[in-house]
Amino acid sequence: MTLHTALLQGIKLLEESAIGAPRLTAEVLLCHALRKERAYLYAHPEEELREVTWIHYGRYLHERLEGKPTQYITGQQEFYGREFAVTRDVLIPRPETEHLVEASLARIRPGDAVIDVGTGSGAIAVTVALEKSVRVFATDVSTAALRVAERNARSLGASVLFLACDLAGCVADRSVDVVVSNPPYVPKTDQPALQREVRDWEPAIALFGGTSGLDLYVRLVQEAQRVLRPNGWLLVELGYNSVEPVRGMLDHRWTDISVDSDLAGLPRVLSARFVS
Repeated sequence: MTLHTALLQGIKLLEESAIGAPRLTAEVLLCHALRKERAYLYAHPEEELREVTWIHYGRYLHERLEGKPTQYITGQQEFYGREFAVTRDVLIPRPETEHLVEASLARIRPGDAVIDVGTGSGAIAVTVALEKSVRVFATDVSTAALRVAERNARSLGASVLFLACDLAGCVADRSVDVVVSNPPYVPKTDQPALQREVRDWEPAIALFGGTSGLDLYVRLVQEAQRVLRPNGWLLVELGYNSVEPVRGMLDHRWTDISVDSDLAGLPRVLSARFVS
């Protein structure tokens, strides 16, 4: 069995099961079994596959056919140009969340204290810490998620203080300048319609924001009003059709409210400055 033949067989299996991006997925899984980069496949197409590698590759393909996301199989996901470890304890970082990072970086000033609420894998907190020389804190209610986030911070050399608490409950009043969060915002009623990769594998606590998907936004705005210093910023990722309800949660104490869209033209990030 050569690498080329193994790749073609993997593609065929994935195509027959209607798995998205079958060629890319087969390449990634075969490379993971080989512990090599993708270029290696095309530089050595006639190389014989070792038995142990074939066993690993076959297991990875089976897991993917069962619905397990590729990122959970390989244990990693790229975000903002860096590789992050991911497990089933954390949401897989999405490219759309990079818009939230960009909006945050544009508003962070030297000396600011930044908190990432609901950090999950730590992708946002670690990225901000590496891109800006500021104090970064990150919270999560899941201690398992915090272990993953701490692992990412160590491996990437980021200085982040991780705290176990619900939202910003362990943060003192008027102690931070920027609150950034990608909260759970999928309506619970949408659960049956989600892709099985999401519904059956990603942590529900990081996905669902109550029946309407807005529950965490309500609490997050309240927490931001407590912990932000005057003229501090709140930045949140938006779910589908959530922009107007979230905007409506901001009273007269909020100003400079803006919404950034993602590459698909959908409202993705809401930013607001707390003046009082």
